[in-house]
Amino acid sequence: VSGIEEGRVAYDNIRKVICLLVSTGAAELVLIVLSLATGLPLPLLPVQLLWLNLVTNGIQDVALAFEPGEGDSLLKKPRPTKERIFNRIMVERTIVAALTMGIVSIGFFYYLIHNGWSEGNARNALLLLMVLFENVHIGNCRSETKSAFVLSPFKSPMLLAGAVAALLIHVAAMYLPLGQELLGTEPVSLETWGIVASIALTIFVMMELQKLAWWLRKKPA
Repeated sequence: VSGIEEGRVAYDNIRKVICLLVSTGAAELVLIVLSLATGLPLPLLPVQLLWLNLVTNGIQDVALAFEPGEGDSLLKKPRPTKERIFNRIMVERTIVAALTMGIVSIGFFYYLIHNGWSEGNARNALLLLMVLFENVHIGNCRSETKSAFVLSPFKSPMLLAGAVAALLIHVAAMYLPLGQELLGTEPVSLETWGIVASIALTIFVMMELQKLAWWLRKKPA
């Protein structure tokens, strides 16, 4: 019985990591495609995209892989043997997350460019937004159906430490000369921090709405 439970938890964690990686990667793709379609400058440089995927996101997905079980693994029905990892709920969650982060990000970048920000400063703020998006979204990915409000971050200390470490590494890159030279980053004002952090919460709101919509559809009549 314990082996079955551990197997289900491991399988669930694989799905959570895939959801995080694919949705954030797809969001970057949406961002780049929309920037090309609207004639905007390139919103993120190649080295900045590598930074997002290999460094900040890399720390988070490793931490998410060690997420403890949600407590109801043995209460779920066995999954169909032919069910794919990308089943309906996974596809739906990935699309909602990718479109939310991609569209909100391009809107933010458009606003900055058309309000006098230089391309470098706008990219710096957008890169910070993407890092915060990832940090918020990792909380969404802890469960496919349960609200993030019922999942204490302290239940998974490794995940909490990974999210904090990813953010601190990026903050260090904003302040240290080496990070500034490689990534084109720079410190931002407290006002910008507040605005960017508030915008990053849109992914939390959208994923909570998606979970609610899924629960209402699956709720017994």
